[in-house]
Order: sequence, then structure tokens, then C-alpha cells
Amino acid sequence: MKNSKTINKWIVALKTFFFVNCIGIVAFAAEETAHATNSGTDSTVKAALALASGFGIALASFGGALGQGKAASSALEGIARNPGASDKIFVPMIIGLALIESLVIYALVIAFMLSGKI
Repeated sequence: MKNSKTINKWIVALKTFFFVNCIGIVAFAAEETAHATNSGTDSTVKAALALASGFGIALASFGGALGQGKAASSALEGIARNPGASDKIFVPMIIGLALIESLVIYALVIAFMLSGKI
């Protein structure tokens, strides 16, 4: 039962990954398409850029929040089980949280870049 839940989580994660990447590819390729064709597709391109920007930052913040919650939960559980190891657990947890947050900030920068093309 646990194995099928893990497989289902991976399938959902892969579908989400491919969906977000397909939108991003369309958004970055849109500038060349907009110049090559008439202005009728310009509104479609802007709509795709807006969707890619919004979905990208939403998924990044959601994933970052889940990752940070899981990391903090695991660290606090480890400290609760062995209070003597709190010094050895706390610093790697803070570094891990900073790295998770940096990924969300990278997604924010990409969202700003996409919204700048609108």
C-alpha cells in the first residue's frame, strides 16, 4: 500500500514537472513567434507568458513550503528524540532551509523575467 502511494506521488510530480516545463518553453519561444507572425497571436503569447509566470511562482512557493515544513518537522522530531544532538541538527537544518528558499527565489526571478516580456 505504501509503495503505490509513493509511485502515485512520483507520477503526480512528473506530470507537474512536464506541465510547467512545457509552459516555460512556450513562453520563452513566444518572443520569436510574435515577431515572425502577425499581431493576432500577440495576445495569445502574452496570455501564455502571464500563465507561465503565475503558475511557475505558485508551484515553486508551494513546493518550497512543503519542503521547508518537512525539513523543520524532521529536525524537530530528531531533536525531540535526542536533545543532546540539537547542535548537530540545527545548523544543517538552517542551511537546508536556506537552500530550499533560494530555489523559490530563483523561481521568482524567472517569473519576473517572464512578466517583463509581456
